[in-house]
Amino acid sequence: MEDQTDILIVDDEKAIVTMLEMMLKKEGFQRVHKAYTGQEAIQILKQHKIEVIILDVMLPDGSGFDFCPKIRELTNAYILFLTAKVSDLDVLTGFATGGDDYVTKPFNPLEVAARIKAYLRRSAKTEAAIPEKSSKYNFGRFVLDESAGMLTVNGEDVPCPTQVYLLLLYLCKHPNRIFSKADLLEAVWGFEHFADENTVSVHIRRIRERIEVNPSKPEFLLTVRGLGYKLVKGNVS
Repeated sequence: MEDQTDILIVDDEKAIVTMLEMMLKKEGFQRVHKAYTGQEAIQILKQHKIEVIILDVMLPDGSGFDFCPKIRELTNAYILFLTAKVSDLDVLTGFATGGDDYVTKPFNPLEVAARIKAYLRRSAKTEAAIPEKSSKYNFGRFVLDESAGMLTVNGEDVPCPTQVYLLLLYLCKHPNRIFSKADLLEAVWGFEHFADENTVSVHIRRIRERIEVNPSKPEFLLTVRGLGYKLVKGNVS
């Protein structure tokens, strides 16, 4: 069955692009776009509604880390980094610039497909779970409107990359409950996800940067030492 998801592959190695394109089409993804530089990717994003981006870190006209914030100005699409770098700092840099996930080179192309399918299942599940009545989670300073897929902080719309939004949504649905990093990895990223727990830490930070007055001294999304995190919901009028 043909999948209608628009996917963009950004990599200057044509062999990798061809391999990924063939694999994706074999897996049912027929709407595959290709770019060999960061600038080409930007132009494609301006012309098409891309839902998934496979982004190489090393590009001829700059780093994928540098292009990621520019991409985020155009779309909240799921961004999967391809990287030959494996240090914690490199991985955290990828998340900090707006990425959602990563795989390291050399990689199994079927793993890339598995990551994409897991993301699409989570997104479909989230959409299917939207109730007919109001699905707004009001925490006073911020409101997450599930039906609109929008975060509002102090009355202003604040954009959220996919994984940041899904993590915040999960926490909003379970206020005042403590979750370990492993709990959140399983619930929000899925069983197919092989990332370490730093993934959760970085995304927690990205949520705090959006909802907290001072991300370093959070009032809503708290760390419970030795246990995990909880999103606090007090009395809201």
